[in-house]
Amino acid sequence: MSIKKKVKQYDALTEISALLGPVSFGELIRSLRISDEVSQTDLAEKLEISKQHLSAIENGRKSVSPARAARFAEALGYPEEQFVVAAIEDELRKAGVSIHFDFRKAAGA
Repeated sequence: MSIKKKVKQYDALTEISALLGPVSFGELIRSLRISDEVSQTDLAEKLEISKQHLSAIENGRKSVSPARAARFAEALGYPEEQFVVAAIEDELRKAGVSIHFDFRKAAGA
């Protein structure tokens, strides 16, 4: 008889938001990079972007589309949902819309 153990996925966005409040996509990436003790150069290489581009993302000078956020999540081994939600919330903030997007509720989960 096999018993499947339900493993809860780590929700980086929720954990970081609980500590810091709402975070941008760049803040999420920077927090994960620092907590994993990875240099900007190494992370940029893994994401297939330049170090300068990564710096611009982390500092909020460049935004990331939801599609690119999903690719970044896959490359880093995090659930796509967390990165996509952060990217969408950035777009909402830039548009002046103060709505918190809850992907799980929107998806009916």
